[in-house]
Amino acid sequence: MSAAGADPVVFAPATAEHLDAIMALETASFMRDAWSREMMHDEVASVHNEYSVALLDERLVGYAGLRAPERGREADVQTIAVAEDARGRGIGRALMERMLGQARARGMREVFLEVRADNPVAQGLYRSLGFTELGVRPGYYQPEGIDAIVMRLALGGGPAAMGAGSEGAR
Repeated sequence: MSAAGADPVVFAPATAEHLDAIMALETASFMRDAWSREMMHDEVASVHNEYSVALLDERLVGYAGLRAPERGREADVQTIAVAEDARGRGIGRALMERMLGQARARGMREVFLEVRADNPVAQGLYRSLGFTELGVRPGYYQPEGIDAIVMRLALGGGPAAMGAGSEGAR
C-alpha cells in the first residue's frame, strides 16, 4: 500500500517484540482507558487471537486484534488503533481487512465489535466494510461513561462455503 513517492506500510503479525510500541500507541490513543501492558501481552500471546501491526519505516503506526476461538462461529474485533500522524492513509481499513481475513480463515461466520458513540470516523469505516448496528451499550467506555455502539458483520457460510482449510474495537 503506497502512493507514488510515499513509503510503503508493511503489515505483519504482532509479536512480543512489538509490545513496547503497541503500548506506546495504546496509551497515546486511548489515554485513560488504555489496557495494561499485562493485558495487552496476554491478548497478543493468546492462541485464540490474531493481532497485526502496521509498520512505516520500521515504526509501528497501527495495530489491531481479533478474538476468534477455535470451533467458534463468532469473532470479536478487540481493538484497533492508528497513530494520529499516520491517519488518512487507509491503514485502519487495511488492518480491519486483515482482521476480517483472519476471521474467514478461521471459519467464523460473524464478526462483532464495539465502537465509541463519539467516534464517527471509526463508525463510518466499519459501515463501509459492511458492519451494521445492533444496539447500544450505555456508559460502556470508562471512566468517561461513553456509550458503545455494537456492530455486526455476517461473513456467511463458514468453512464449507470458503473451501477446505478456511478464523470490542474502540
